[in-house]
Amino acid sequence: HQGEFHIISGYRSPATNNMLNKKSSGVAKRSYHMRGKAIDVRLPGFDTSQLHKAAISLKGGGVGYYSSSNFVHLDVGRVRYW
Repeated sequence: HQGEFHIISGYRSPATNNMLNKKSSGVAKRSYHMRGKAIDVRLPGFDTSQLHKAAISLKGGGVGYYSSSNFVHLDVGRVRYW
């Protein structure tokens, strides 16, 4: 895939993370975003579920898929996926 990608979320302040946590059950209280070690990303025109599978195959950290939000979460923590 070539082209642009959209960063949905990168670094988050604790205040921003807390606000998002109150709005959504999918936001971790101790998110890697607050340490600048996570990104939520979307590739326009590319199937998000395929991006999720490709990221998992790299075995390089945390990979989360949020189909209703149409983005994939990537972080540098231990290898895990959801």
